[in-house]
Amino acid sequence: MSDIKQRGLYFEEFTEGLSIETRGRTITEADLVNFAGVSGDFNPMHTNAEFAAKTPYGQRVAHGALVFSIATGLTYQLGFLEGTIMAFTGLDWKFRNPVFIGDTIKVTSSVAKRRAMAAMGGGFVTFDVKVTNQKGEIAQKGEWTILVMS
Repeated sequence: MSDIKQRGLYFEEFTEGLSIETRGRTITEADLVNFAGVSGDFNPMHTNAEFAAKTPYGQRVAHGALVFSIATGLTYQLGFLEGTIMAFTGLDWKFRNPVFIGDTIKVTSSVAKRRAMAAMGGGFVTFDVKVTNQKGEIAQKGEWTILVMS
């Protein structure tokens, strides 16, 4: 788990190299069904077990955007952005490996860089982020940039 015990870290409290890890969360069939309904993405790769069984993966694959969304939620649940995040301002994101029903994912984020923005009342914090499965394989990775209060 993370060394962070405090709620709502401010810009000045983020140091380059600070690493944060979430707990795991298992992806369920209900996640895929609910996400398809919310997003309108009913690609049979996600929603049709018989179709997906005939693909190279042999089973349904979680929507990439679903996994990304869960990753943001797992990160926020740690509390270090609670009350101090002003905006999620950017991302550079790669989808590396599929996530299947029954996989358990977790997120590891490390502060890569900081840029003060006094005029905005805080600064930008950029994280190197990895979403891994229960085997330690990287499913998704990239950078997230957020604006945090001073």
